[in-house]
Amino acid sequence: QVQLVESGGGLVQAGGSLRLSCEGSGRTFSSYYVGWFRQAPGKEREFVARIDWSSRNIRYAESVKGRFTISRDNAKNTAYLQMPTLKPEDTAVYYCAAGSVVTTNPLAYDYWGQGTQVTVSS
Repeated sequence: QVQLVESGGGLVQAGGSLRLSCEGSGRTFSSYYVGWFRQAPGKEREFVARIDWSSRNIRYAESVKGRFTISRDNAKNTAYLQMPTLKPEDTAVYYCAAGSVVTTNPLAYDYWGQGTQVTVSS
């Protein structure tokens, strides 16, 4: 079992930045892929970024590529999503998830955090 807790969300103006954290419990956290997803009101949950255990296999959604950076520190059982130059369209609840399959499909992830709200004002 892995439990995930996100933090770092908040309200920022367009162009501002936030860093989300996802702290995992359990000694096996470092062996899981970690994905970040987001869900805006009235929309489906969408993939944002994912990272493998070694941090060598990373993938981003086209909408955030070149802006967001995913990383992890296995010694701290924590994954991060650095989000500079935020846009109003980035407003959503952001979730981290852990899974054992390399995929952008949220259905394939086994464990989820409770989510953290990110609101970007124009």
